[in-house]
Amino acid sequence: MNNDIRLLVFDWDGTLMDSEARIVASMQAAAQDANLRPPSETAVKEIIGLGLNEALSRLFPHVGSDVYPELTECYREQFLFKCAVPTRLFNGAAETLLQLRECGYHLAIATGKGRRGLDRVLRETNVTHFFDATRCSDETRSKPHPCMLFELMDELGIGAANTLMIGDTEYDMQMACAAGTFAMAVSYGVHEKERLIRYRPVGCLDHIRELADWLGIDRKPRITDSESNA
Repeated sequence: MNNDIRLLVFDWDGTLMDSEARIVASMQAAAQDANLRPPSETAVKEIIGLGLNEALSRLFPHVGSDVYPELTECYREQFLFKCAVPTRLFNGAAETLLQLRECGYHLAIATGKGRRGLDRVLRETNVTHFFDATRCSDETRSKPHPCMLFELMDELGIGAANTLMIGDTEYDMQMACAAGTFAMAVSYGVHEKERLIRYRPVGCLDHIRELADWLGIDRKPRITDSESNA
């Protein structure tokens, strides 16, 4: 099966970027800005990976939906501009992306982030050029709905049998199952390994660098454009 993979779709937060602490701090501060009781750290971690509207409905179920636009703006302002908690790519992430590109894989992102936020962190981390396509929750359906994966596969002309979704949450695993793609879990993100393996991913990485080893890219020839589009 490893040899059939042509498209690698990555989640962003918790898979490529270590941003959990900043998301938690920004959501708690946003609640305060909107005069709401801040959610617990555990509660915020549970919604990482979802689109912002879905996340807010889970964190603040007793607040009217008319408050969500204010909460959305407060969160974005905190995460993009006010929060002092740093974020960074996980060690080895950029090197792994380069290695995968050089081996001929198509790379994409399916994330619960909004477009504005994703474009900003892609520029800041200087990895935009690695990706052939990206999808954000504010331009399509949120995870775990499979729409993101369907759109990415359609755009790149690669089928589910040749696609691997890599992520750190149940929502990534559920999305892959619904889309009929393969799934690869990572154990270093938000959800515990035990929760992820219930969805029977093809593997669970303890470090992003292990993906190259799992694909065996040191043992196979470079994928050509004709092969990747087959």
